[in-house]
Amino acid sequence: MARVRLFAGAADILGACELHLAAATAGELRAALTRDHGVSAEQVISRCSLLVDGVRAAGDDHPVRPDSLVDVLPPFAGG
Repeated sequence: MARVRLFAGAADILGACELHLAAATAGELRAALTRDHGVSAEQVISRCSLLVDGVRAAGDDHPVRPDSLVDVLPPFAGG
């Protein structure tokens, strides 16, 4: 299972800072993150960037391995 670290609003909406999820692609991972958390979670997660092993997942077909480290990063405001 991939180790998934959640930050800011993503952690708040899912109620966790870290999860372990099985997914073969970034799209499957997004679906797993929102499956049991309703529309609000889907709205937040859909805006997040996913970094899979330090590389931005450019699309839903980006591969996720069982030993991957995935960071779920909401948009951050710059200043």
